Amino acid sequence: MAALAVQDVVLHRLDDLSAALAAGDGRLDATAMKTARELIERIGERMRLGAERTVVALVGATGSGKSSLFNALAGMELSEVGVRRPTTGQPSACIWAQEGADPLLDWLDVPRKMRTNRESVLDGTRQSDLHGLVLLDLPDHDSTQLSHRLEVDRLVELVDLLVWVVDPQKYADEALHAYLRELSGHASVMLVVLNQMDRLSTAEAHTCATDLRRLLDTDGLSSVALIATSARTGAGVSQLRQILADLVARRGAFGGRALADLEAAAVHLRPGVAPSEPDPQRLPGADHLVATLSDAAGVPAMLETVTSEYRRRAAAETGWPPLTWYRRIRPDNLSRIGLEPGTEAEIRRLTSGAAGSASTPAQRERVELAVREVTSASAQGLPHPWADAVRSAAVATTDELRTALDGAVRAVDLTLRRPVWWTLLNAVQILLVVVAVGGLVWWLLHLAGAAGSPTVGGVSLASLTFVDAIGLGALLALAARWFVQLGAQHRKGVAADALTSAVRAVAVERVVAPVAAVLIDHRTVRTALQLGH
Repeated sequence: MAALAVQDVVLHRLDDLSAALAAGDGRLDATAMKTARELIERIGERMRLGAERTVVALVGATGSGKSSLFNALAGMELSEVGVRRPTTGQPSACIWAQEGADPLLDWLDVPRKMRTNRESVLDGTRQSDLHGLVLLDLPDHDSTQLSHRLEVDRLVELVDLLVWVVDPQKYADEALHAYLRELSGHASVMLVVLNQMDRLSTAEAHTCATDLRRLLDTDGLSSVALIATSARTGAGVSQLRQILADLVARRGAFGGRALADLEAAAVHLRPGVAPSEPDPQRLPGADHLVATLSDAAGVPAMLETVTSEYRRRAAAETGWPPLTWYRRIRPDNLSRIGLEPGTEAEIRRLTSGAAGSASTPAQRERVELAVREVTSASAQGLPHPWADAVRSAAVATTDELRTALDGAVRAVDLTLRRPVWWTLLNAVQILLVVVAVGGLVWWLLHLAGAAGSPTVGGVSLASLTFVDAIGLGALLALAARWFVQLGAQHRKGVAADALTSAVRAVAVERVVAPVAAVLIDHRTVRTALQLGH
């Protein structure tokens, strides 16, 4: 279960790193990205070959006793031992559980003649604790042959666990420790073995081990275990073998190495991103951009026209009928040009001058400044490639924005639809006019003696009917003005919401969304690269 859990974590972090590379393409260090892509491919290939096997490499300098230790762990004379090293730069392999291991060994590029199956019918039970182990004896990392050193470098990147074998004479060698410091991020998949301790007295062995521990701590490898051994006498070999057996049993070496490699790749990529970025959902300066574009599109002038036209039409529909009829009979400018009051065509005509103001130098400069405000604020604090990507994301020119704004604003339906209360009030007003006319006729006939009229408080009912109808109509007209003001403000608010939404859609499409997309990519990379945190 533990091994499966580690593999799940590896897969998750592989996905994270892949996502970071996809989102950061062209904005992260090219060399680090190339290395990370190669790593993803390498880990994927290793998993396909079987993560249940544990590959351990013995790495050491000439004369460190590495091959003797290899033979001691294998219990067989597999590697040539002596002062004169083999001239071959190829690794030797001892395999516990040969079946199915060849594809992995082919991937490691271990020659078939250099492979030995350790398990056999005779001692299979005694070797079962290392079942699944592939133990490699690498060429000397300080070899005078460049090809040998390159082979060590290649295999160091592929194996699951590195066992560094050092001797009392060369344990403090700077070349060795320079190599170790470069691998400090892989401390969790490293062991250091101080071999040939049989050549030292007890006091000398203690002094040597203490000094080596100090050097390892200085190298940043304080968590790396240090084991003292003697391949000749067997001292410490069983302890090392038990460590390898425990590692094989847990099957966690591959996962540990993969996670260490992924973290190292992330470390090299992290300088390419900032610790944070502006919220893509609330870009700084976005609201000011919308306001500026609204002005450039003539929205304020359109809203004033919408409001005034509402008031004019409402007054015509809800005012005292004789006055409204007179106004309708009197020709006006709109009628002369064939436009019906309150129609969208009329509103467009009345506001066309304001909408075209975006082409003036002052208005163009305001739009350009508003766009730069969004991009500059969003790019602040980002590394140069990301900042450049943010600035180049808003590619729309002022003329393109003006054209887009004009189309968006024209698409908004500003036609005024007659409210129901206008119709009802107009019907009441007409009824009152009819009553007033009827009262007037009745009153005139009464005065001429052609008709009778009851009196109320000494005043004829005919005259009261006429006067009351006129007065009530006037009162209704006055009251309607208050409702007209409310209706005009509501109408203005509805139009403002529609026009602002249209302008905001242009701002989002041409400026905000492209900038936000870059910031989202930056967030994706930044989050994905928190692999070890």
